[in-house]
Amino acid sequence: MEDSKKEFEQLIKQHKTTIYTVCYMFSKDNEEVNDYFQECLINIWKGFDKFRNESNPKTWIYRVSFNTCISAERKKAVHKTVPLSMDINLFEDTDDETQQIRRLKERINKLGIFDRAIILLWLENMTYEEIGAIVGISTKNVSVRLFRIKEQFKKMSNI
Repeated sequence: MEDSKKEFEQLIKQHKTTIYTVCYMFSKDNEEVNDYFQECLINIWKGFDKFRNESNPKTWIYRVSFNTCISAERKKAVHKTVPLSMDINLFEDTDDETQQIRRLKERINKLGIFDRAIILLWLENMTYEEIGAIVGISTKNVSVRLFRIKEQFKKMSNI
């Protein structure tokens, strides 16, 4: 058991940025990122004893993280919540790069859940083969979906 804990801790240390990136792309604020991150850690731990290194650990981490965030998004759609609002955001940056990233995130959030996952992986410089393995579609289907997503982005930039 102690060895499993150490292996798990090492895996999380190596891939925490990957988990956080997925959570960030599916969330609307810092609190939700943290909630999703914790859910991902729980689900990774639950599946850790079944993971036998038959696939790339990063691919497995992505898959668990995506499935966790997608499930949370679906639950959120069923159970609408009323957000509490503070009139101040202490974390808001106003530089050009941050605003550009924020606009990209807004456009990505307009996509369906599955397309969000694909574009995130593509932005992470994953190959079409890796993307297909993570989301469970063929390489050709990844190519087609990315083309359609890029076309949607072009239309969004004209608005």
